[in-house]
Amino acid sequence: MKQERLWLTYITLAVATSIWGTAFIAGKYAVESFEPITVAFLRFLGATLILYPYMRYREKDRAKPTPRDWGLFAVLGLTGIAIYNICFFMASKYAPVIKSSLLIASNPVFITLFAGLFLKEVISKNHIVGMVMALLGVGFIISQGKLDVILGLQFEFIDLILLGAILSWAAYSVVGKVVLNKYNAVVSTTYACAFGTLFLFPFTIMETTWADITQASLASWLSILHMSIFVTVVSFIMYYDGIRKIGASKASIFINVMPVSAVALSVIILGEQFQFYHFIGAFMVLGGVYISTLKLKTMKSSKNEVKSA
Repeated sequence: MKQERLWLTYITLAVATSIWGTAFIAGKYAVESFEPITVAFLRFLGATLILYPYMRYREKDRAKPTPRDWGLFAVLGLTGIAIYNICFFMASKYAPVIKSSLLIASNPVFITLFAGLFLKEVISKNHIVGMVMALLGVGFIISQGKLDVILGLQFEFIDLILLGAILSWAAYSVVGKVVLNKYNAVVSTTYACAFGTLFLFPFTIMETTWADITQASLASWLSILHMSIFVTVVSFIMYYDGIRKIGASKASIFINVMPVSAVALSVIILGEQFQFYHFIGAFMVLGGVYISTLKLKTMKSSKNEVKSA
């Protein structure tokens, strides 16, 4: 790939992951008018209505799902769309963006752990060191840098909600690895969004009234539209186009732009305070993520050198 096109791909990936960071801000505005489950439902209803015709147009030769495949798609919808987004938008309502975005940044570490436990993938020393470092960073952020909080297990309820978001996304990612052996990212994400929307629908009916819909603020509706169109669809297409051009391992580095974007916007737009313990915790989380993926990249590079020799 030419150097100019390579830099364009890097910029595209950075923009895509920066857009993911805006979901934390948009979520804050959306939950002012709607409950978390309703926000999640409206977001993915809109995304599904866009993704499904896009999938039918782009993936005309896609494989026909078997009953087992439909079950896997349903699990993807339950974990990565329904449960994760319920937890995500509850965090949007009750937790500072800085805290939630930095904790969710530890996702790659938990994905590595789940892949080792359930897919029997090798967990290297680098993975272990990275996981420990990232988890210490998570604890540092939750406890606000106070050791007595950790020792006394004085955590808030929202911390458990954030943990639920992290674990559900890790489960989604591991099941997604199995699904991606047969289907590409466009197909698997479209069906996951569709199933997640179905799972969220009955709870939305129970918690939402017609008055909630008619009296919702313009800012809430615009936030939901932004998350449906730009966060879920446009940035998704941009990110996977980047993976196609430079590979998953290189593209995954840009995921670390997401919490940086979220933190910067929360300070600028929401007026949240970035404390010193946030800086220390973020350094440990992002450093742990980097270390845990370093060995894998080194191994892949070595294999490529062997093949080309």
